[in-house]
Amino acid sequence: MNNYVSKEMIIYLFNVLGLDESTIELGIKLSIKNNTPLPILLWSYGMLTIEELDKLYSFLFQKSER
Repeated sequence: MNNYVSKEMIIYLFNVLGLDESTIELGIKLSIKNNTPLPILLWSYGMLTIEELDKLYSFLFQKSER
């Protein structure tokens, strides 16, 4: 997954999980700076709960299987 951030992931974070645009932007910047996958970074900084992280990964894995 590396630093790849898909448009679908951003839409999911915004529309389904309800993250603010500024939170997503900060997460992307920190993800690039720290070379950390965005979902893990958002969780480690407390921007996502473990349940939201699980939902996000489930969504991403479903998208990759198509």
